Amino acid sequence: MGKALIIGCGGVANVAIHKCCQNSEVFTEIMIASRTKSKCDAVKEKLEKTTATKIHTAKVDADHVDELIALINKFKPDVVLNLALPYQDLTIMDACLATKTNYVDTANYEPIDTAKFEYSWQWAYREKFKEAGITALLGSGFDPGVTGVFSAYALKHEFDEINYIDILDCNAGDHGYPFATNFNPEINIREVSANGSYWEDGHFVETKPMEIKRVYNFPEIGEKDMYLLHHEELESLALNMPGIKRIRFFMTFGQSYLTHLKCLENVGMTSIEPIEYEGKQIVPLQFLKAVLPDPASLGPRTVGKTNIGCIFKGKKDGKEKTYYLYNVCDHQECYKEVESQAISYTTGVPAMIGAMMLMTKTWDKKGVFNIEEFDPDPFMDALNKWGLPWKESFTPEMVD
Repeated sequence: MGKALIIGCGGVANVAIHKCCQNSEVFTEIMIASRTKSKCDAVKEKLEKTTATKIHTAKVDADHVDELIALINKFKPDVVLNLALPYQDLTIMDACLATKTNYVDTANYEPIDTAKFEYSWQWAYREKFKEAGITALLGSGFDPGVTGVFSAYALKHEFDEINYIDILDCNAGDHGYPFATNFNPEINIREVSANGSYWEDGHFVETKPMEIKRVYNFPEIGEKDMYLLHHEELESLALNMPGIKRIRFFMTFGQSYLTHLKCLENVGMTSIEPIEYEGKQIVPLQFLKAVLPDPASLGPRTVGKTNIGCIFKGKKDGKEKTYYLYNVCDHQECYKEVESQAISYTTGVPAMIGAMMLMTKTWDKKGVFNIEEFDPDPFMDALNKWGLPWKESFTPEMVD
């Protein structure tokens, strides 16, 4: 069928690569490219005997547009799957534009020197991508990603209008460390220590970090403390869901994680402002990342489940209605299948599916789009097929 260039070789990329290799009818060739080619070579060596997909590897610095352009021109992929850091979204989009290549990512752009992530930078590419006759699919992970597909599906099949969405992200996995992050520590801590916000009546309402807490009884997991955070899909769903009045995003955190994080904040270790140390400039958060366990190493030791989903409230045939769509994923099952914990799995599987939607032209609109702007049905079918089956409830417990 076609060729995909996968940029990045961390935990999420590892899952996406496994899934591309399981789906070799669509992904006949892939190239894995990152700064550390040895990582790419190790994945290739592990997988190439198990798949009909032909695997290539390359070294690339995704901060440099010219390097990316040269690599794209050499490999000529049908789609570039960006699983590098959010700081590199724009350089990769520039390279896709220059080479007229479709683009997929899982997280929106974030400048390295400001803990601020929003879609405005990538949405600015809409006309350019449309004129070039190519597609950029933004946020094809789980949240953002599947949460947007769930919203589009709910609107298409269950509601005439959706007024309220609560996105709930629960990780009840236990890795046994006093403190570790389940994905890139730098991105994780920036996200959690930033001010929260929710969207209501046409604008964002800002909150202090961890100011709003709720307890929720998650299916297959039980009661967990969850906290309101700002999350990027609030921004696109607010735009793309007609009739919406409020959208909130909650994530669960254990007390031990929060205590450690507060302590690290208090001593300045989560700062992104450079400081001088022994004659060198270092960023405390980047140093902290270096001493924390690598999220990719958590797989074999993490037990428990994740539950991520959306609770909707709206109207159907003039009557009020509630509906809950969610996925439950088991850390140990993920590790058995692809040697990864469920956090990487729940992002890596939808990344492959998003790339597949573009490669098969199942989704075929020119320009820059968020995932909820496409027909959700083929993506929902693919989630069931490729390892993230969804469940639904018509009588969910609501969040107050």
